[in-house]
Amino acid sequence: MSGKVLVVGFGPGSFEHITERAKEAIQESDMVIGYKTYVELISGLLGDQQIISTGMTEEVSRAQEAVKQAEQGKTIAVISSGDAGVYGMAGLVYEVLVEKGWKPTDGIKVEVVPGISAINSCASLLGAPVMHDSCTISLSDHLTPWELIAKRLDAAAQADFVIALYNPKSGRRTRQIMEAQRILLNYRSPDTPVGLVKSAYRDRQEIVKTTLADMLQHDIGMLTTVVIGNSSTFMYEDLMITPRGYQRKYTLNQTTQPLKPHQRLKKEAEPWALDQEVEVKSSRTWAEEALQAASGEAASTIVQQQVETIFEVAVSPGVVEKKFTPTQLATLAAIAGEKGSIEYTTDHYMKLSIPTLSPHEITEELEAKGFLLFPVGSVVTVKACDFCEGEKDSSIPQVQQLQQLLGGMDVPKELKIGFNGCAMACYGAVNEDIGIVFRRGKFDLFLGAKTVGRTAHPGQPVAEGISQEEIVEMVTGIVHEYKEQGHANESFYKFFKRVGAVGGFIHRDVTPKIKLEPVPCGDD
Repeated sequence: MSGKVLVVGFGPGSFEHITERAKEAIQESDMVIGYKTYVELISGLLGDQQIISTGMTEEVSRAQEAVKQAEQGKTIAVISSGDAGVYGMAGLVYEVLVEKGWKPTDGIKVEVVPGISAINSCASLLGAPVMHDSCTISLSDHLTPWELIAKRLDAAAQADFVIALYNPKSGRRTRQIMEAQRILLNYRSPDTPVGLVKSAYRDRQEIVKTTLADMLQHDIGMLTTVVIGNSSTFMYEDLMITPRGYQRKYTLNQTTQPLKPHQRLKKEAEPWALDQEVEVKSSRTWAEEALQAASGEAASTIVQQQVETIFEVAVSPGVVEKKFTPTQLATLAAIAGEKGSIEYTTDHYMKLSIPTLSPHEITEELEAKGFLLFPVGSVVTVKACDFCEGEKDSSIPQVQQLQQLLGGMDVPKELKIGFNGCAMACYGAVNEDIGIVFRRGKFDLFLGAKTVGRTAHPGQPVAEGISQEEIVEMVTGIVHEYKEQGHANESFYKFFKRVGAVGGFIHRDVTPKIKLEPVPCGDD
């Protein structure tokens, strides 16, 4: 007869964190085999199964016994804390079976039941320290030579992984955690956040937040998981947090990353803020490092440093001017360099994306060349025609006022104001969120164009014959109404439709009445 081996990961040890499948696997087994402490942790799930519990270093014998019993037709549950496939029993069970020439199709059935590993359970108690690339390294040299463990520590430290150390220390193994700290300090700041979690989600749970420099001043044992942050990990309100990315984006007049409304953090929680000081090496430091290199000594490389962020800014020759000079184009190319990018947009500007630590130097250089600069993102963009290369200039003062008052203003979602200087409207003002057309000395106003999708349509004509004295104040009031009452990430078209009236103008549905076939994805 061929039985079954259920290799069960039961998570950190608390019942509420054991999966339903893990509970079922334990209950349907004829025999439970595990480390005696683990057997005690799941005692509330046990029935009349036969129990075999052994000491900490007897993993191989437990795997062998499980296979032996399964060969007799029994269903055996081999238990591991955390996940059975992470420093657990799953690999050893398979190794024992492979040595016996086992075949999955006609031999003992094996099911690995996943559980919550210590890196996950401990991270949840610390905050969010493993949001970026991370690795787990066991400091136990019971089965792995220490020389190899040290190499892995060095490689992970150089690569700036968030690192979770399993089995960091025992009664007889005390030097490994000290050596691990020494290796990590070669590459990381002493102030790097470190979390120490002992017996996560168990009765004797202990949580300590400390630093790489001070972590050995606290109690660390076999039941402790040590979570070491990377160069961007920070502490906030006693929470250990690792941002999801290194390269932060920011735009004109912003010192922090522009995030979606539901993602925004307080400024003090953003270590990538531009007002952080940048470490500048002294000539003495450079000289000492050069001497080390010349003497063949390996110089320590500290990864902890300010990472270049991506500065995004929109540039144009002007709100009315549409021609770039050769000097301006050469300036854009020089500023972008090999690492930056220049994107031509449909909104009458170029978008620059440049890795930098000094955005003010870029803006100063661009302004010196006569560029108009404005932010990128959920802001107001004023799109004007060229007024027939300046010949039809009667309404230019109004568009310039709108640019000055509204250009770059933060709004719930990007808002485009189209402005045409004559009735031809050849620059498509009526197809923008707010459209303004100058005709016979007065202005026509269009609101709520739907710019994308198969039911796209121009803006609703809401007024005509607006005087030159009224138009700027009227449009400014509409934009402020949207800014104050619009929902996060709500387009102006949807806002106008939802509220029913804006600036005193009533919404009318002008969506084309066409029959639409269902689409597999996207939003019509």
